[in-house]
Amino acid sequence: MKPFDYFIILAGMRTGSNLLEVNLNALAGVSCHGEAFNPSFVGGPKTDMLLGVDLATRENDPTALLEKIKQSDTLAGFRFFHDHDPRILDICLNDRRCAKIILSRNPVDSFVSWKIAQATGQWKLTNATKTKSQVVTFDGNAFRDHVDALGEFHSKLRHRLQTTGQAVFHLRYDDLRDVDVLNGLAAYLGTDARLSNVDKKLKKQNPEPLQDRVANYDEMRQALHEIDPFNLDHLPQFEPMRGPAIPTYVAAPQSALMYMPLRSGPDRAVMAWLAELDGMAVEELLTQFSQRTLRAWQSLHGPHRRFAVVRHPLARAHVAYCDRIVGQGAAQLPEIRANLRRVHDLRIPADGTDFTGRDGYDVAAHAQGFAGFLRFLRHNLAGQTSIRVDPSWASQNVLLQGMAQVAAPDAVLREDALATGLPHLAAQIGITDCPVWTGGAHKRQTWLREIYSPELERAARDAYAQDYRVFGFENWT
Repeated sequence: MKPFDYFIILAGMRTGSNLLEVNLNALAGVSCHGEAFNPSFVGGPKTDMLLGVDLATRENDPTALLEKIKQSDTLAGFRFFHDHDPRILDICLNDRRCAKIILSRNPVDSFVSWKIAQATGQWKLTNATKTKSQVVTFDGNAFRDHVDALGEFHSKLRHRLQTTGQAVFHLRYDDLRDVDVLNGLAAYLGTDARLSNVDKKLKKQNPEPLQDRVANYDEMRQALHEIDPFNLDHLPQFEPMRGPAIPTYVAAPQSALMYMPLRSGPDRAVMAWLAELDGMAVEELLTQFSQRTLRAWQSLHGPHRRFAVVRHPLARAHVAYCDRIVGQGAAQLPEIRANLRRVHDLRIPADGTDFTGRDGYDVAAHAQGFAGFLRFLRHNLAGQTSIRVDPSWASQNVLLQGMAQVAAPDAVLREDALATGLPHLAAQIGITDCPVWTGGAHKRQTWLREIYSPELERAARDAYAQDYRVFGFENWT
C-alpha cells in the first residue's frame, strides 16, 4: 500500500516551486497541478479549468477539486502558498494520507527575486537569452511584512504537524538541483520512479550578486541589521493558554455594557459602577453567562461595548497574595498555601492571617512573604512548578488572549485611567450621564505602600515580563 494518496508543496513566491514541480512531473506516475488553490486562478494564470473544475466551482466548493486530485490515476499534488485558500490548508494538514513537502529559501533572496519579477513581468525563464533583469529598491517595511507573513505561515505548519505527530519532507532552494535529494523525495512519496538528472529547462533568473540587483544595497544591509532573525527579543511563553472564562462576564441589565474581569482586578468597584449606571443593586447585574446567553445578550443590545481592565502587575500580584494565599476566607487556596510553606519556604501563617498583627504577622513578615510569593510566581508562570497557574495571578495578556477566542473586549482600560475611560466608553453607546468613578483600590493596598521597594518591583518584572512589555507598565510608584 502506498503511504500517501496525494501531496501538497508548502512554499512561497520565488522559492523554486516551479522548478520542483517540473522535476516532480518528470517522475513516472507523479503529477503536480500548479497553484491549484490560488485565489486568482486555478492551476496557473493561463488556465481556465483544472481536472474539469473551473474557478467559480472551486471557489464554491474547494473540496471538489481536492477530490479530483486525490482520485487521479497518478500520485498527484499541488503547490500551496500562505495566501492560498485556507480551507484547503486545514484539510491537508489534518490528513495523514497527504504528503507534506516544505520548500524554503533565504527570505532576502526570495523577496528581491519577487520584486524583480514584479518589475519585469518575467516569472519563468526557459531561454537564457531572453532574460529580463532590473535593479530594484529594497523596501525595509515591505520586507518585514513579507517575513512576518512567512513566519506566521511556517509557525502554523510546524504547530499543526507537531500536534498531529506527522513527518514532513523539508527542501531548501539549493536542494532543487541535487538529483539525489529529489530522488529522496520520490522515496518519501512512495513512488519507485527515480530521476537520472535534474530537469534543466527552467533557468535560474537573476544570478547576479545581491549588490548588483539592489539599488540601495547599503541601506538594505542596515535594515537587515536591525531585524532580529533569531527572535532574540522574544519573550518565551510557558503559561498554559486560558479559555474565554465566559461565566465570569458581568453585564448591566439595561445599558449595553459588559465587563470582562481579569481576576485580581478592581471587580467589586467596577460592578458597583455598572449597577449604579442602571440604578440597580449589584445583585441585579447579569452574570453566569454561557456562549448561548452571551450571543443572546449581544443580539438584544445593538451597539454594545465589552471592556476589560488591566491592573499594574505588582498591585495585582499583591491582591492575589492577600486574597488567595495569606488571608482568610472562602477565596483562600489552603493546599497551595501549604505547598508554598513546605516547598517554596514562604514564612506565612499556616491558617492565614486576619492582618491585625495579633498572630505575629506584621508589615515585616508581609514584605518577606510577598517577596517569596513573587519569586514563586516567576517559576510558576514559567512552567517550573507543580502548582497550577491560577487565573488569580495568570498574566493578564494570556487571559485576554483566552477571551479573544470568543469575544475580544472592545476596550482594554487601565485601572488608573478608569475615571475618564468609563465615561468615554459609555458615551460610545449614547450614555452621557454616568456615575463618577470613585476608585477601586484593594483593601490591603496600604500594606503594599508600606512594603514597596525597588526589589519588589524587579521581582514583579521578572515574573510578569510579558505584561510589563505588552502594556507598557512603569514602576508602580
